[in-house]
Amino acid sequence: MLASRAFSLVGRRSISTSLCLRAHGHAGIVKAEDYTHPAYVDRRDVPLPEVAFVKDLSAQQKALKEKEKASWSALSVDEKVELYRMKFNETYAEMNKGTNQWKTILGGVLFFLGVTGVILIWQKHFMYGPVPHTFSEEWVSAQTKRMLDMRVNPMEGISSKWDFDKNEWKK
Repeated sequence: MLASRAFSLVGRRSISTSLCLRAHGHAGIVKAEDYTHPAYVDRRDVPLPEVAFVKDLSAQQKALKEKEKASWSALSVDEKVELYRMKFNETYAEMNKGTNQWKTILGGVLFFLGVTGVILIWQKHFMYGPVPHTFSEEWVSAQTKRMLDMRVNPMEGISSKWDFDKNEWKK
């Protein structure tokens, strides 16, 4: 029972994989990236990556690795730098070096703010009508006077803040 179940799952898996490869137009087998193996990453917070930067060494690099096993005083500065570059892609100074990417981001933000401003000005000029007359200073003062005459909200509202004897706002 268990063996037949396992074979059916394996069979389904192989059929679905082959169908998937045919559906995407791949003639051969596609090699997927293997994320189970350690990978090289340059990061300031992880000073030693899991693997070396150069995976496949050339003959000259293999000879240099053999020379590395002897005394380091026999190595020249260029050879030490080459050994370093086989292990690491960038130095800390190169990782910490600033980029000009902030200029691109700031330029993009300012561009879109400018486009938004132009759209708002266009809308105010062509789409919206004039400001209603109820926003004028005279209308607002007349409305406030009318609310005070009607004694609107005498406990906590506008009428509670008006001194009716002195005919002015309470201090």
